[in-house]
Amino acid sequence: MTTTTTALAHPASPIKRITSVAKLHFANPWTTLGLPWIILGVIFVGMLTIWWLIYSAIDPADRAGALEGTQFSGSSFFIYIYMMVVAIQAISITFPFALGYGVTRRDYYLGSALAFVVLAVIYTAGLTLISAAETMTDGWGMGVTIFAPVYFGAGIAERIFVQLVAFLFFLFFGSAIAAVWVRWKATGVTMFFIVVAALLVGLIALATFTDSWSAVGATLVDLGVLGVAAWSLVLTAISAVAGFTLLRRATPRNAA
Repeated sequence: MTTTTTALAHPASPIKRITSVAKLHFANPWTTLGLPWIILGVIFVGMLTIWWLIYSAIDPADRAGALEGTQFSGSSFFIYIYMMVVAIQAISITFPFALGYGVTRRDYYLGSALAFVVLAVIYTAGLTLISAAETMTDGWGMGVTIFAPVYFGAGIAERIFVQLVAFLFFLFFGSAIAAVWVRWKATGVTMFFIVVAALLVGLIALATFTDSWSAVGATLVDLGVLGVAAWSLVLTAISAVAGFTLLRRATPRNAA
């Protein structure tokens, strides 16, 4: 057995059991720490090439206006969706395995949560460094914005906070989806997205029929980037509690 599976199989202190579960999620670092950066690098090169062609083709006097729209770039948003997928795969694959070695559901979820926090910190640090380089080079020498869009905040501190809470949300939302999958499989996940879609449509309809969109916009402006990011922690907490609650009652067919 590997060190991780040995730690899972034998009784140990609670901290040891939790950290062993966290290490389990990094057993294949290619999917969690390797491939995402490679894909992000490909996206970066592709976007930079496109904007270089545009930059070279337009008149110097018009470049600032043409590239201003890149401040709202969503080029790096893929990494957040990818982290949600990572969380879904991590829970659905390792949960039966961990239970087979006698890990309690509580220790498993706490260990998984620890792994998600570590991933959020790693990717926040990496993207913050890249965005700092983008700022220092004046948008890679062209005034282009790829990693520091306006909705991530104006300064480094704001950017760190917004990116961190965004990663936490997608990771724990992914864990909630995975918990639904473990307990109810495809039928449960389908119903889950139907409910989420219905809630979103209901909220949109409510704002539309009550003519509240101006109030919604004003509220978002008043909250600012930091305020909106801070409120997302409520959704993250709900996702975390929901994931833990569902896993407590889940019994995978291939678990011992």
